[in-house]
Amino acid sequence: MSDEFFAPSYTIREACLQASSFLAGHGVEEYRSNAELLLLHVLEVERPVLLRDWSIEQFPPEKAEAWIQAVRRKAEGEPVQYIIGEQWFYGRPFTVTPAVLIPRPETELLVEAVLEAADGIWPLEGDAVPTVLDVGTGSGAIAVTLAAQRPRWRVSASDLSPDALEVARMNAARHEAAGRIAFVQGDLLAPFAVGAEGSASAGLAADVLVSNPPYIPADDLPGLQREVRDFEPHLALDGGADGLDPYRRMVEQLPALRQVPRIVGFELGMGQARDVAALLEQNGAWDEVRIITDYAGIERHVLAIRHAN
Repeated sequence: MSDEFFAPSYTIREACLQASSFLAGHGVEEYRSNAELLLLHVLEVERPVLLRDWSIEQFPPEKAEAWIQAVRRKAEGEPVQYIIGEQWFYGRPFTVTPAVLIPRPETELLVEAVLEAADGIWPLEGDAVPTVLDVGTGSGAIAVTLAAQRPRWRVSASDLSPDALEVARMNAARHEAAGRIAFVQGDLLAPFAVGAEGSASAGLAADVLVSNPPYIPADDLPGLQREVRDFEPHLALDGGADGLDPYRRMVEQLPALRQVPRIVGFELGMGQARDVAALLEQNGAWDEVRIITDYAGIERHVLAIRHAN
């Protein structure tokens, strides 16, 4: 791949415009915003500073090689979040690597729903606080956000991938929540089951279960956007034949826990909410099962609540 998008004589603005055109020619969506994000990262400046100086300042020669490499990686389809190593979630920056899914804005709605439901059962000014399980934590975005928003809560987070857990621990430390989150490796609810061997969280009495598990049907993986298909971890994407395997298995694993959580919040893929809601309703452990739509009007989350203990 040639570097025809850059010349040493370019101003910062010219470098951005040429890179945008280059990315567009390689099929990159939102090519201008991607180019600006890469530029902010490479130059290590905030956007107001960039816009103030970019028409008059020459592109710093010492940053040229990093800029060329970043743009080339984006042209090859790599998500910009992996290139810059960061994604914002619920107003906080989270470290991301190819070991974890990139946190999405719609998942913030799941966090909000869990916070609201839990505050109705365990008031902020009360003495009782919930114990929360975040299953398939990935980057730790959900677990760390809950711990940061509700410092008194007890949070445990699991993931099958040890590499993902390392990223989650980094984010917990980054947001000063490391001492309030327990991380454990294991498959779905297995590390929390009574008698689970080798797990420090075995037999934990959980009040809240939240999870954004793999939910893409296996046959749909080849048709995903290339940034997702070719770069994000398939372990965190593949939900089995119909995408619902993790939900079925978690419901099947519930009896192995010390108690059935009073709140269960799941994120799902398009067209799956009704099936997962029915799965929870059939279990009969909750008074209310509601479906939450995301910003695009897609039924994206299912929340089950038992109001009385």
